[in-house]
Amino acid sequence: MSEYQKILLAAHAILAKYPLCSYCLGRLYSKQLRLLSYKPLGRRLQISGCNTDRCYICKDLFAHLDNFLKMMLEASHGYQGKSFSVGVMIKPSIIDRDDHIRSQYKLRGADGIKTGITRELAKIFSKKTKIALDHLDPDLTITLNLKDQTCQTRSKSVVVSGRYTKTQRGLPQKQKPCDNCCGRGCRTCNFHGIAEFDSVEGVISGFIFEQFGNAGNNNNNNNNTAKFTWIGGEDSSSLVLGCGRPFFVKIQNPHARTLSVSDACFDSVQIRDLKIIPRSPLKPLKFISSVRLCVHAASRIDSASLRRLKSLQRVPILVYDKSGKRSEKRIFSLKYKKSSENTFTLMLDAQGGLPVKRFVSCDDLTPGVSEILGLPCVCKQFDIINLTVQ
Repeated sequence: MSEYQKILLAAHAILAKYPLCSYCLGRLYSKQLRLLSYKPLGRRLQISGCNTDRCYICKDLFAHLDNFLKMMLEASHGYQGKSFSVGVMIKPSIIDRDDHIRSQYKLRGADGIKTGITRELAKIFSKKTKIALDHLDPDLTITLNLKDQTCQTRSKSVVVSGRYTKTQRGLPQKQKPCDNCCGRGCRTCNFHGIAEFDSVEGVISGFIFEQFGNAGNNNNNNNNTAKFTWIGGEDSSSLVLGCGRPFFVKIQNPHARTLSVSDACFDSVQIRDLKIIPRSPLKPLKFISSVRLCVHAASRIDSASLRRLKSLQRVPILVYDKSGKRSEKRIFSLKYKKSSENTFTLMLDAQGGLPVKRFVSCDDLTPGVSEILGLPCVCKQFDIINLTVQ
């Protein structure tokens, strides 16, 4: 007796007790016959004039594949992507009935009901959209909940690098997160994580959301947020000049996956050199900051005292954080220019991460300007003249 004849007899034994649709019947034996399609095999195994009751296992879920495909197409509308994966959630009772049949008839290795539905949906979605199936690293992940008849799409994050300059004082670097959701994304902030756009981060985020945001999909369950990695920082009163400060931004759940422009100008903030990169830096980047500081001394200061500041180029600057941990920073060049009896301008080329205000006041830092001059000094304002990534 051939393998097929044995399977035919076994299938008829199941059908004599349980009504099964052609998809489920074919699914139980497709691997034994090394076949890829369930339905054609199931039709061949069906008994002529067999019971037309609802399928015992799936309750005719496979009969509604076209409706499920429509849900997937609607949920993924507006998303760009070259690959996808699909997952389904079904009622536990369906899985229990499938396990019961496979156990009772010793059908080891047969595709489970979830695998079967997922496979059929992936096949027809790929054929309809011309998007490739990718289980490992898909651009789009579609989740179909057959318990409550809902469908959601999430897309793989996109990482963008760029630089910005700031030519007007009074604009902070970072944006306060939405008070309602603490940055997670909600209706109050239009699912962006920030409710206002009155900072450098806000300006760049607004541009990013236009580039990568919702392109026709009105499903508010799809958050589109931006997570920034900054290379250094500045005060709201600081300018950022030269070639600008580098930044990296990870766009969560983007709808688009391409950039249409690399530069943009928004009044006091200019964005340049935008490009999509594989990932954010895995460790902090080393950089050199050229900084101009306006320093105010507690009393009159003479030029001879200012000359002592040159010694700061020859020693490491020890910086202590709140936990007491110590790090070392270097001053590569230092110039000064006296402005009045007790104010002067300090020009530094310093290792990235040096807290310049603390460097002046010597707050948990040594040596610094106040220590070298022997009188209290404060940094009234500082500007980033240039920033070079090493």
